[in-house]
Amino acid sequence: MDFDLSEEQRLLKESLDRLIGDRYAFEQRKAYGQSPDGWSRELWAQYAELGLLGLPFAERYGGSDGGPVETMIAMEAFGRALALEPFLATVVLGGGFLRHGGNAEQCAALIPRIADGSLTLAFAHTERQSRYNLADISTKAARDGAGWVLDGEKGVVLHGDSADRLIVTARVGGGRRERDGVGLFLVDAQAAGVSRRGYPTQDGLRAAEISLAGVRVGPEGVLGEPGAALPLVERVVDEGIAAICAEAVGAMAVMHELTVDYLKTRRQFGREIGSFQVLQHRAVDMLVALEQARSMAMFATMMTAEENADERRSALAAAKVQIGHSGRLVGQQAIQLHGGIGMTMEYKVGHYFKRATMIDTMFGDAGHHLRALARAGASSAAA
Repeated sequence: MDFDLSEEQRLLKESLDRLIGDRYAFEQRKAYGQSPDGWSRELWAQYAELGLLGLPFAERYGGSDGGPVETMIAMEAFGRALALEPFLATVVLGGGFLRHGGNAEQCAALIPRIADGSLTLAFAHTERQSRYNLADISTKAARDGAGWVLDGEKGVVLHGDSADRLIVTARVGGGRRERDGVGLFLVDAQAAGVSRRGYPTQDGLRAAEISLAGVRVGPEGVLGEPGAALPLVERVVDEGIAAICAEAVGAMAVMHELTVDYLKTRRQFGREIGSFQVLQHRAVDMLVALEQARSMAMFATMMTAEENADERRSALAAAKVQIGHSGRLVGQQAIQLHGGIGMTMEYKVGHYFKRATMIDTMFGDAGHHLRALARAGASSAAA
């Protein structure tokens, strides 16, 4: 199998690396995080000009017909930068729901606005009791003529405080954890009955607690088939997992680079500490974990196109397990080898470890996915 990038993919990577290098120094990131939205609207417009916001979309909607590899390239670059902008929430997740579940009218109306940077989205699915179960939904959607009325609470909605539209999971029938009966709705964030409380997360991004009280959604706001939307949610979440695996690789690569540079410059006992063999071994352990994560991120990227849902989810679960384990090892070694400075807010390695830790918990941590793989293996053996 050929893992080399095409000429267009190399150009994408080079242009992204230049932009990140010019616009995402550590102090610049801190300034972006202090803006009202918690990210840079100006930089978002530059992403649109470069075509980044239209990467996965068809050309007829203003996109560039990119595939999972292009998304992987972008997410790894954003991971290296610790980017704050809502690319994952808007393009990967929100755009994924439109690509896989939107009708022609929805795609024509919304995707060009995503591509030109004028529309941001957020995926509101997590509830207090749901943890990592995508089917555990208490939010209700009741029929109201041709439309629907939504009532419920959603939590930790990534970029939910600044999004223009919310993509909300709600139950139209069935029990709380049943696979059947799940609906997916596109809600105007300014609609009557929607209230949002935004806050910063541990990794410097922003999220929101969202309350829906009698929120009316017309038939044009329904994504997919009401009551049968869970497979659509699972598919888009799988694509989101592949994307954050690539982001984690970018963050781990920087942690490894920072640590090796520090070992070459920090002096103790009259020489650079990188000359001590035991520390060299630990740096090599970091590199091995990084390359294992990189391989699994590439595997996850390739498997997002798999139509067999069981095989796709098993592959993505395996990738998430490796990303979680590698992120923990690389982050812990980076902090320990830096010593006290690694824990300070003024030095960036700790910020990378925070983001890697948050990525581990998104859509299920390593332990959750390892248990899922064990159950799938037991079921196959029993069959």
